[in-house]
Amino acid sequence: MRRNHSKVFTVFWTIFVLLIVGLAFSAAFFLTEYIYRITNLKLSALLVQIINSFLGLFFTGMTIGTFARIFRQQQYNAFQPIIAAMERIAKGDFSIRLDDEHDDGILNGLVTSVNKMALELGQMENMRQEFISNVSHEIQSPLTSIRGFAQALKNRQLSEQERLHYLEIIETESTRLSRLADDLLKLAALDVEQVKFEPHSYRLDKQIRSLVLTCEPQWADKKVGMDVDLKEVTIMADEDLLSQVWLNLLHNSIKFTPPGGSIKMELCQRDDRVEFRIVDTGPGIAPEARVHIFERFYKADKSRTRSKEGSGLGLAIVKKIIDLHKGTIDLESIVGQGTTFIISLPLQ
Repeated sequence: MRRNHSKVFTVFWTIFVLLIVGLAFSAAFFLTEYIYRITNLKLSALLVQIINSFLGLFFTGMTIGTFARIFRQQQYNAFQPIIAAMERIAKGDFSIRLDDEHDDGILNGLVTSVNKMALELGQMENMRQEFISNVSHEIQSPLTSIRGFAQALKNRQLSEQERLHYLEIIETESTRLSRLADDLLKLAALDVEQVKFEPHSYRLDKQIRSLVLTCEPQWADKKVGMDVDLKEVTIMADEDLLSQVWLNLLHNSIKFTPPGGSIKMELCQRDDRVEFRIVDTGPGIAPEARVHIFERFYKADKSRTRSKEGSGLGLAIVKKIIDLHKGTIDLESIVGQGTTFIISLPLQ
């Protein structure tokens, strides 16, 4: 369709230019003929032809120049709203919307692109402000605790037990801050794809089993039953990045599974893909929360105790790493009965 428009446009302008040339040379001929007649000037045919040619070229240039100036002015008037909109966008005003109903298809496409850019930049700005607000909130909470208990330590009447308790809280909150900073740096690197992605072939079942044993102090302390059914699977993937995935999922399951509950992990190969499931007997996730569960700083349980607090970045990191491996992650959950996370990854 665009090629047809281009051909029509070319033909039109060719005819237009030829018409102008013809009219200009005709006007030059009639003008010189009139001058020769009233002045009785007699010139050679060659000289008359040269004079007519120069006058014809002059009239052609004048005519085309006039039309060009008119066309440029019209183009400038048409593009002026777009230029003004770009200036407003450059200053941070993303609310601009231009009328995209123009006869000119190229101009209409440009206006549509500007409107789309303004809309997407506005959404990004809202996300940026929300992100900053969330980071500020997450940082402020542990800082307030650290400052409060540090001031309390100045009280010389504190018992040794109270002093140790306050120091433990300060250490815990400092660890939270450190973990938050690490998670933010990891997410930032994943966003711009600056993490080292170094896939190699390794035994996935051995990796997960090793991480389960590493977390044994946490799930054993809560007397959580661990049912591990890991079939032998060899995968081509980044071992370090996937280690972060399994640890985050495992920590979440341990954190939300009540004492005496259970966690089940399954790993198997289905055709050319690997499927991993982790099932806990925690409180579950409400349907309205599931659509947001992989968003940054989102916390399905708004009433978490301090022991269950997290940055809300763990599942966002998991999703990023899974996407990097061209995999998928889904969840099934029943409130009051537990949650199942299902990860599917390509073997290669």
